[in-house]
Amino acid sequence: MAIAYEYWVGRRYVRSHTGNRFVSLISAISMTGIAIAVLVLIVVLSVVNGFERELRDRLLTMAAHADIEGMDGRLRGADAYVDAAVSNPRVAAAAPYVRGQSLLVFGERLSGAELRGIDPQLEDRVSSVSSVMTSGKLESLAPGTFNIVLGVELANELGVKIGDKVTVTLAEGRVTPAGVMPRTKRFVVSGTYRVGMYEFDRRLAFINIGDAQRLFQHRNTVSGIRLSVTQIYEASAIVREVALAHDPLVLVGDWTRRNVNLFRSIQITKSILFVILLLVIAVAAFNIVSTLVMVVKDKQSDIAILRTIGAERSSIIRIFVTQGVVIGVVGTIAGVLLGVLLAANLETVVGFVESVFGIKFLAPDVYFISDLPSELRVTDVVKIASIALLLALVSTLYPAWMAARTAPAEALRYE
Repeated sequence: MAIAYEYWVGRRYVRSHTGNRFVSLISAISMTGIAIAVLVLIVVLSVVNGFERELRDRLLTMAAHADIEGMDGRLRGADAYVDAAVSNPRVAAAAPYVRGQSLLVFGERLSGAELRGIDPQLEDRVSSVSSVMTSGKLESLAPGTFNIVLGVELANELGVKIGDKVTVTLAEGRVTPAGVMPRTKRFVVSGTYRVGMYEFDRRLAFINIGDAQRLFQHRNTVSGIRLSVTQIYEASAIVREVALAHDPLVLVGDWTRRNVNLFRSIQITKSILFVILLLVIAVAAFNIVSTLVMVVKDKQSDIAILRTIGAERSSIIRIFVTQGVVIGVVGTIAGVLLGVLLAANLETVVGFVESVFGIKFLAPDVYFISDLPSELRVTDVVKIASIALLLALVSTLYPAWMAARTAPAEALRYE
């Protein structure tokens, strides 16, 4: 019964419209401050999560989950390796490839690029290149056609279009009576693709694996095989398992190791933003301290009367802790609801603002994406709400202790 009475009094102080209206205003500001801080933190972390997801998805559009290469850049017995790989239940598909550095020349323009020879049918099983083709088809890379598919940025730099012929020049030369001459071959541009990442759109070109074997003189060897696995976050363990089961004298890699610094920097950025925005919640929680201190000053006579009729100091503490917690809970709940609503519909909201004001938050020629992504995670919401409630609770302790120390006789002297 005592708890109900203390809770009732504390809640009444929050809703009270009598007495010092300035105190009521500060209470409302404290709630609003916590709500805004929680909302901003949820939205910002959701945007960082969205960037991480978008980056991962775009990387995996072109990069396989894992790959196996020969120690000297040449993998022998590729067919046997592919069969051994797909026999593993955790490997979804495998595809051989040949790669090397080249110089692409068109008229007076030239550009360096990685040339990757692929089997179009098998490549579709380990990557999503076909889904990002902007013109032409990946299937145009038939053996013996010497067709080439370029990234849109690479095609723009060379100034080529579908049907144009580009000259591919390799650093490895061929010996002739006139000396060592660079190896060259003319290819027909049969398609372009756009991933939205400069690393791929500007630096990578595809040709047929048979044409690449002849060009790079691989004969019956390939550079390696690319794997698609069933659990992408276990790619490192799976590719090692495949290699050890067939031939351990190879080089293995996976998408997490190749991009470890990139994803680590995203996590560091997320942690820094979390700490900075957590300070905003702390400032909002500090407003609860000032609010309760003013309430204690304003309710000196009420406290004295309660103490006179037998209320214990612990009861006074619980009254003001209840008031502060109610402020924190209401602010946190409002912030969580608004934050979740905004984060879940952020792309729609941003699109509406951009269309109304004619602005662009993310320029596609500067950033690798043009839309503001968002991925709401329950763990982030729970963590933010818990910390906000904890800070609100801690903020009530000093004012509640100060209220409990009120001397009844002193408080009622001038009443």
